[in-house]
Amino acid sequence: MTTTPQSIAFEGSADDALRWCRRYTRRHGENFTVVSWFLPRELRAPMFAVYAFCRFTDNLGDESDGSPAERLERLDRWQADLELAFDGSQPQHPINVALRQVAGEKPLRPDPFRRLIEANRLDQRNTRYETFQDVLAYCDLSANPVGEMVLALWGIDTETEEGQYRRDLSDATCTALQIANHWQDVRRDFLDSGRIYLPLEDIRRFGLSEAEIAEGIEQKQCPDDFRTMMRFQVDRAEAWFRKGERLIEEVPRALAIDLRLFTDGGRAVLKAIERQDYDTLSRRPRVCKSTRAWLALRAAARLKLG
Repeated sequence: MTTTPQSIAFEGSADDALRWCRRYTRRHGENFTVVSWFLPRELRAPMFAVYAFCRFTDNLGDESDGSPAERLERLDRWQADLELAFDGSQPQHPINVALRQVAGEKPLRPDPFRRLIEANRLDQRNTRYETFQDVLAYCDLSANPVGEMVLALWGIDTETEEGQYRRDLSDATCTALQIANHWQDVRRDFLDSGRIYLPLEDIRRFGLSEAEIAEGIEQKQCPDDFRTMMRFQVDRAEAWFRKGERLIEEVPRALAIDLRLFTDGGRAVLKAIERQDYDTLSRRPRVCKSTRAWLALRAAARLKLG
């Protein structure tokens, strides 16, 4: 079970809290650990704190024990502890203790952290999304805040006109990553939580129903109409990746390497869906370890040669 703020009162220093976040991230964030290789040393601890917050928040929202109402209560307590990190008070959880330290050194704003918590509240209330615009609104809570946190750690101001342009590109990349994961996890999301992130209007437009999708998952069979719809969704995600990758030319080189790694990783998910002939009902498409290793090695080579 995830440790809630009220069940742990951290008494260590800010440096102890930052080390706690690093250990937590290394236990729970294999992909992030690879990305952290390319970060400047001075940004690694702040990034561990931000990643730990994101992972911990998602874990609170996804816990299998308790009712949705109980998970909402945990998220409310978690936000209350977060607020202490930004108002100069003393948080209880080491993640928020670490964030208080980072926020004193970097231009972190509380809004992206609050929105990520709100995304997990929404997961307790919603299991369906009528339109793609509804999915995008969810991504603005669940994915886009992460990019905004990262830009802040790099000192990229998102309040200026130029900064807003970079933020828009960051949002496009984060949205692309989120919907690529949704398309990859159609089977798992339905079986684990009864959720369908595919827009209901698209399901109907391609001649499908929720019942047919549920049957396809149960029978491990994929209707042709579903494959056609998923091809459309993969193309849609690729369009968001194309928009967002313009950010790679707008940021410091080390951050650009991470952005390229994330973008290539997201596109690898789309390629995995394509290799399964757009069938995400009978089994979850996977990106093999050799592909992930190749992407990391290529990113390292770009950094070294740059």
